[in-house]
Amino acid sequence: MKENSSLNHPIVEESFKIIDQEVGQHNLNLLEYQIVRRVIHSTADFEFLNLLKFSPNSIAIGINSLQNKTPIITDVTMVKQGIINLVAKTFNNPIITAIEKATYALPGKTRTETGLLECYQQYPQGIYVIGNAPTALLALCQQIQEKKLKPSLIIGVPVGFVSVLESKKMLAQIDVPQIRVEGRKGGSSVAAAIINALLILAWKNNL
Repeated sequence: MKENSSLNHPIVEESFKIIDQEVGQHNLNLLEYQIVRRVIHSTADFEFLNLLKFSPNSIAIGINSLQNKTPIITDVTMVKQGIINLVAKTFNNPIITAIEKATYALPGKTRTETGLLECYQQYPQGIYVIGNAPTALLALCQQIQEKKLKPSLIIGVPVGFVSVLESKKMLAQIDVPQIRVEGRKGGSSVAAAIINALLILAWKNNL
């Protein structure tokens, strides 16, 4: 399955061909592979072939949510900057960044965590994209458990060592549409790559 070439630079298309050759046979379905391939392109790390996990129907739900202009909530500005151009070329979803939303941090919380809690109150059914802040992902998961309001999709791919594994484990245990990376890897570029892949799939299915 080819992605809409009008949204991809020729160098990206050439990179995809190289990735396809190196990956060879795999166990992912067509849509999952579209997303994993873009993450590999962004990171040059083929381990993501096995680290990315998709809950049932998460891709279809993500596509539908993007087409319906569901707000996208990112944890940090780097994720926003990585998706803003493609969002503008496709569905113009509102993009809200948690760290920009909060003017101060609540006691015992980071600004990103504080901002994400504010976003959840305002956009409980948004698309949440966490690439940097595991504490924000933990806070989001706790709020979902308490209030039972499910986001349309959670992309949970924080990177690092402190609270990262715990946040991903908690997300995995919640019944909510999700795409996550197992282990310590992830990051803003991975988060942006996943959303951009979903945007291209949504745009292609919208034509």
